[in-house]
Amino acid sequence: MIYQAGSKESNDCLITIKESSETKIHIDSIVGHLFYDQILEAVKETLKEQNVENVDVTVEDKGALDYTIRARLIVAIKRMKKNV
Repeated sequence: MIYQAGSKESNDCLITIKESSETKIHIDSIVGHLFYDQILEAVKETLKEQNVENVDVTVEDKGALDYTIRARLIVAIKRMKKNV
C-alpha cells in the first residue's frame, strides 16, 4: 500500500512511502541541482529517527524547506504504521 503526505504546491513537497525489500529514496526537486544532498540527508535522518527501514520513499519537491520535508515524511510514516 502507498501512503502520502504533502502537496505539489509551491514551497511544499509530496512524500510517497511504501514498504520495500530495501530502503530506496527517489528525489525529484525543482531545486535539486542546488539542494539534492541536503534533501537526501533530511530524508535519511528522519527515517533513522523514526526507526524505519525497508521502505521506498519518493520526494516530489517544489522548494520545500528542510523542516517541511521532515514533517511530511513523519506524517507519511505515521500513516503507514497506523495501517500495518
